[in-house]
Amino acid sequence: MKETATQQATETRMPNKDFNRRLGVAFCVIVLSFCILAANFFYLQIFKHEEYSVQAASNRISLIPTPPVRGEIVDANGVVLARNYPVFSLELSPKTIGNKHIDATIEALKSYVDITEADLTRFKKFRSEFRSYEKVPLKLRLSIDEASRLAPHLSQFQGVEINTRTFREYPYGALTAHFLGYIGRISDRDQEKLNENNRRALYRGSTHIGKTGLENYYENQLHGAPGYQRVEKDAHGNIVRVLNNEEPKNGLTLKLAMDIRLQQEVDRIFSDRRGAAIAIDPQTGGVLAFVSKPSFDPNLFIDGIDSTTWKELNEDWRRPLLNRVTQGLYPPGSTFKPFMGMALLESGKITQTTVIPAPGAWSIPGSRHVFRDSVRRGHGSANLSKAIQVSSDTFFYRLGYEAGIEKLGKYLAEFGFGQQTGIDIPNEYRGILPSPEWKEKRFAKLPATERKWRPGEMVSVSIGQGYNAYTPLQLAHATASLANNGKVFRPHLVKEILDYANKEKFVIEPQASRQIPFKQENFEYVKQAMQKVTRPGGTAWRIGGAPYPLAGKTGTAQVVQIKQGARYNAATLREQHRDHAWFIAFAPIENPKIAVALILENGGWGAHAAPLVRRLMDYYLLNLNGLGNQTAIETAAANQPPASAPALNGQAKTTPLTPLPGFQTGIFPEDNPGSTLP
Repeated sequence: MKETATQQATETRMPNKDFNRRLGVAFCVIVLSFCILAANFFYLQIFKHEEYSVQAASNRISLIPTPPVRGEIVDANGVVLARNYPVFSLELSPKTIGNKHIDATIEALKSYVDITEADLTRFKKFRSEFRSYEKVPLKLRLSIDEASRLAPHLSQFQGVEINTRTFREYPYGALTAHFLGYIGRISDRDQEKLNENNRRALYRGSTHIGKTGLENYYENQLHGAPGYQRVEKDAHGNIVRVLNNEEPKNGLTLKLAMDIRLQQEVDRIFSDRRGAAIAIDPQTGGVLAFVSKPSFDPNLFIDGIDSTTWKELNEDWRRPLLNRVTQGLYPPGSTFKPFMGMALLESGKITQTTVIPAPGAWSIPGSRHVFRDSVRRGHGSANLSKAIQVSSDTFFYRLGYEAGIEKLGKYLAEFGFGQQTGIDIPNEYRGILPSPEWKEKRFAKLPATERKWRPGEMVSVSIGQGYNAYTPLQLAHATASLANNGKVFRPHLVKEILDYANKEKFVIEPQASRQIPFKQENFEYVKQAMQKVTRPGGTAWRIGGAPYPLAGKTGTAQVVQIKQGARYNAATLREQHRDHAWFIAFAPIENPKIAVALILENGGWGAHAAPLVRRLMDYYLLNLNGLGNQTAIETAAANQPPASAPALNGQAKTTPLTPLPGFQTGIFPEDNPGSTLP
């Protein structure tokens, strides 16, 4: 009995012992866990404190880029041609709203804001172009009333904001489109170029970039550099406070050599006719007028042109998007004869006293093909001066054929034919100065017999027909070089770059790029012959009598070939098949201030273009450079759209202390291939 009780007591103590052991193990585990937690807490608080503090701060502190204000473009008198203005913009964040709720949000917003179909179409286009995290404009240019109605209710709309954006505007619209160009949204192609040039960081926060014209060529100067705001945000992403602010560096202002009033006058002279005119200061290369007709409104491209308007512009047979000044290629017709005459003199083929027959028709020896003169009866006998004055074709047929393109081509190339002038807008065409080598390359896919240069081709080339094809800019540039006795200046639109922030002025000094190595007496001889063109007996005698010495040359460029033995009759041809009318001119002769090339597409006879150039010359030399000019400038400026650029204080510097990015004083930026139209 006693033994049994002892056994039971022992069995009772054994489970208690196991329990105590387990309890001890558990206690040790708990203590160890707390030790690990404490050690980890100590590690985080002491050793990792700085690292995690920075990470925590980064979750609530952000850098917001502040885009710079784009530089303005002004004319020679400070009249603004391209400017900026602030507007309210209604913007949506698709990522915040969610794709399922976008349509419902837009419908709700219509209660406060007038949202048109055009707005919706543009919004859809923007959504496809923007990145997922970017805010997408739904309605641009909100009125003050619309912004006031919506602002009190914004808290009801998640991901909807009213922001202030700066928009570009071209006050003169189509008048300046072809040389100013326009800006547009930064495309993937633009992004690639920015990355290639290591300029992507300069476009943080920016949405637009120069696409064409000066806006593209001087993008580096116009754009500026972004600033930054360091802000603190709450858990919902709302800005609580601005910690510090670095102001952006705004773009620089471009000042042109052009007086916008001359541009307006040339536009009035053209009216609704098609063509182009370019005026250059022969002594500086500054562009005084740059007109391509018809034109287009560049403001259409800033927000993104709609597909309907884009289609209309592209399908318009008049080709308003074509920059005829730098990209229109035309046979020069008889405006080529003064330059051909210089080539004949310099090559030694003729002298100033050489006289040859100038009949009404001429044929290559051994050929029955007849090359006719524009005057059936011919001109009797002629030297070079008379041949230019009366525009004898047969004089140049014979001499051009006998000399050959191989001999004359190098002299013609001295005037820049078949080469880019280097004007400061992108995508200038080279034109065609034909040669046997050019023909071989151009028609490489044709049989060898078709690629060979034929003697008769030089006959047409010698009077500015055949394969000759040049831009109005090239004709004006060559005319300016001739007027300036062979001193060649690079054509340029921009004459100064203004830095208002630092009160500095960067002057693009006119520098003669080269001297054409021709005899000065030959320049004077040809210039006097061109003066006779505007006198009795000359092809432009009707515009004679100007109160200043005027030299010029008419030109009629064939558009369609006339059959052998047939005569040109404009009345029987469609408008698009009628001849082009050219006139080149410069004045005054001894101290030239202006050189002009003007073409009227399908204008008929070359003499039809001459009166337009006379009006242009009169306006520039008599009105803009006559008595009372300063009063006229002040009156015109007062009637123009207001400029927002501040005036420079004190004397501006002509040499910067620190060169601008991509620009050195007196040196043009490198040729920029630019962007094509969208």
